[in-house]
Amino acid sequence: MRQMLIEHTPDQSDVVSFRIGDQDYCIDIDVVREIRGWSPTTVLPHSPPHITGVINLRGTVVAVVDLAARLGLPQTVPTPRHVVIIVSVNSQTVGLLADVVSDILGIDEGSVKPVPDVGPDPTRAFITNLITHDDGRILRKLDMDKILPRSAGGQPS
Repeated sequence: MRQMLIEHTPDQSDVVSFRIGDQDYCIDIDVVREIRGWSPTTVLPHSPPHITGVINLRGTVVAVVDLAARLGLPQTVPTPRHVVIIVSVNSQTVGLLADVVSDILGIDEGSVKPVPDVGPDPTRAFITNLITHDDGRILRKLDMDKILPRSAGGQPS
């Protein structure tokens, strides 16, 4: 993986952008621990449909969330070209299955826009903001607290 240097000003934040199907999403870089290639998961019985299973991450068992399924899109059929973004949110480490990581971007405040109220869209509940990019793309910034809700046992549900 190539090393990327990011220059930014104090009014910028860094995000990791990635694709799910033909859609662009991003999350704050602060929660990303590593990006790995896809490897098969161990399926757990009675898991929610958006949990593809678990992986062994250097001795720690980590659940892998299919972001497509979690967002109400068709479930992902993982291939060796897919990636798992390992994140740590609220002392919880989880893998996020995505098609590909696109870039690491410095985002300035002016490019962050609110999500328009376009009706009762359940997927919209997972998006905090829209980020306009110089190349015309609009990134959907995911709300990790909503993507990874805690169940009574403290595990992602």
